[in-house]
Parts: sequence; C-alpha cells; structure tokens
Amino acid sequence: MKKLLLIPGLFVLSLNADLSVDQIQNMVVKIHEKRKGADLATLEQTKEPFVVRQKEERETTFVPPEVVKVEAKLSLHAIMNGKAYINDSWKSIDDKILGYTLKYIGKRGVVLKNGNQIKKLFLHENRDDFIKIVEGE
Repeated sequence: MKKLLLIPGLFVLSLNADLSVDQIQNMVVKIHEKRKGADLATLEQTKEPFVVRQKEERETTFVPPEVVKVEAKLSLHAIMNGKAYINDSWKSIDDKILGYTLKYIGKRGVVLKNGNQIKKLFLHENRDDFIKIVEGE
C-alpha cells in the first residue's frame, strides 16, 4: 500500500521539478531588474530605529553600620569574707571592675555601679558536687 502511494508521489514531484531553459532565463531577468526602493528624502525623515538608552545616574549614599554596644562580661564566681571573686580576681567594696565600681557585697550577690547604670550579679545555684570532701582511709 505504501509503495502504491510513494511511487506516484515521486513521479508528480519529478514532473514539477523539471525546469526549462526559458524558465531559468526568465528568473535571471527578474533578478537583474532594478527594484524601486525608498528614496533618500523619505529615509532621512524617518525616526532612527536604534535608540541609545542612557544610564540612570544613581546617587550612592553611604550608610554607616550600626554600632553594636558590647556589654562588659562580668561573672561572679564566689563570695567569701566580705570579698567577691569577679572575673578571676578577688575584689572588695569600692574596687573598679571594667569601668564599674563595686558598691555592695551580700550573701548571694553583689551590686556594681557605673554612673547611672547599676548591675547586680548573683551566684549560681548551690552545687554540691563543686567541692567534694573525701575522708581519709
């Protein structure tokens, strides 16, 4: 069935593909004919098709980063005999620690003052395993 359709189809194409010398000469004559185009005056009046895009000038402003105030790390480790063990050193009342003055030492905490700022430091919860007493054998 396919062969029956294919053979006549190829035959019809071969008949249409045959060009005579007269047809070829006629095509060459049409190619060599001067075609009428747009005259120069008309071309000069048209808008330019290519548009140059100008860059927008952006004003650059510098925004300084926010200053992050880092608080002094104060850590109370122990209180004994009216002295406080703060940041790995023993301090008593009116001693200076990172800009703060030690104003009060209590049983469970201390009070530090720097101008109008007041900081209260407290001891951690009771830790029974912190100090172990071992009886001799």
